[in-house]
Amino acid sequence: MTGTSDRYNAFLDVPQAAVFNAKTGPLAGMRLAVKDIYDVAGYRTGCGNPAKAASADPAPTTAPAVQILLDAGARFVGKTQTDELAFSLMGQNAHFPHPINPAAPDRVTGGSSSGSAAAVAGMLADIAIGSDTGGSIRAPASFCGLIGLRTTHGLISLDGAMKLAPSLDTCGWFARDIDVYETVAKLLIGKDAHRGQLKRPVALDWLDSLPTGPDEAAEYQRMRRRAGTALGPIAKAGPLSFSSDELYWCFRKVQAFEAWQEHGAWIASGDRGLGPGVKERFEFGATISGSDYAAEIERRDAFRQELGVLLGTDGILVLPTVPGAAPLASGSHDELLAYRERALMLLCLSGLSGFPQITLPIGTVDGAPFGLSLLGPAGSDLALIRLGRRVLDTAGTKD
Repeated sequence: MTGTSDRYNAFLDVPQAAVFNAKTGPLAGMRLAVKDIYDVAGYRTGCGNPAKAASADPAPTTAPAVQILLDAGARFVGKTQTDELAFSLMGQNAHFPHPINPAAPDRVTGGSSSGSAAAVAGMLADIAIGSDTGGSIRAPASFCGLIGLRTTHGLISLDGAMKLAPSLDTCGWFARDIDVYETVAKLLIGKDAHRGQLKRPVALDWLDSLPTGPDEAAEYQRMRRRAGTALGPIAKAGPLSFSSDELYWCFRKVQAFEAWQEHGAWIASGDRGLGPGVKERFEFGATISGSDYAAEIERRDAFRQELGVLLGTDGILVLPTVPGAAPLASGSHDELLAYRERALMLLCLSGLSGFPQITLPIGTVDGAPFGLSLLGPAGSDLALIRLGRRVLDTAGTKD
């Protein structure tokens, strides 16, 4: 087992190198943590796998998304733990001590941006860069009581970052404060690409069935009422043409096929010591044929078009980020797997469409965080952050 260097097991215990940052700028004085799938000059990019870390040379340059924040004055404070090859959702890498969720220490942090979420929630960093392919910004943010945005696919460069499933991979980050979150967004995204005003909140009936129990369902309805107070009445949208199972399997197959295309040759060329769960997910990817993948891409395109019509230029889909509070860290393999499958039925909507989704820390279940999400049209990332601010500003009002 490899090492971590703090009480939350967020940061990797690796040799340190000097990383330059500007002394002034909009992020001056803020601490920046970076998920270990991004290159930082002078550091090996280990991607959560000891064999990959051992064979890697120190990166000669820093990933552009990270460099933008350093140039804005953020101070690099370390590489953070990631689930192995970023292919998990619980934050339990078999090769490392598991990160501790500062907001709910008996529960998982979520993955694969597990260390980044723990660092920000534990106040060891002000900003932490992560990534979201299947939910690895949104789920840890919900689990740890943070703000997290899955950005519009392709909006922020992933040069200098490990690929998992390129048609799904996105750059993201965590922060505790919405002002900090918006400042980072303006640096990474630049000009607001969305021309419409988001003013029409909608909900889908079948999403109401995904919270895991009566307490979770009641808390989701309470959060939704608060969102309605901030955004206006939430209308019920008609049913989609795709079932939750169809969308879940579409996402799983696209992700697994692309992950095997990216990493299969390396995995098959030697004993890579892949941990449980990760190993099986890659093996599943190896079984998917090119024709099956093409059929799922066709399904994804049809879903993206249908969701785009539903949202138009002014719609916002309101939904629970995940099915409830983070599962207990002591949960069995089957319990964690069942939660993961249920969570992906929610998380795959943004992943398959490529549309942005922000999760806001306004709920709790059994004393643990539970996030509410807003999903908007392509390019509406900055508009979603502004709406998120409105929801957070009303989060203390009574139902």
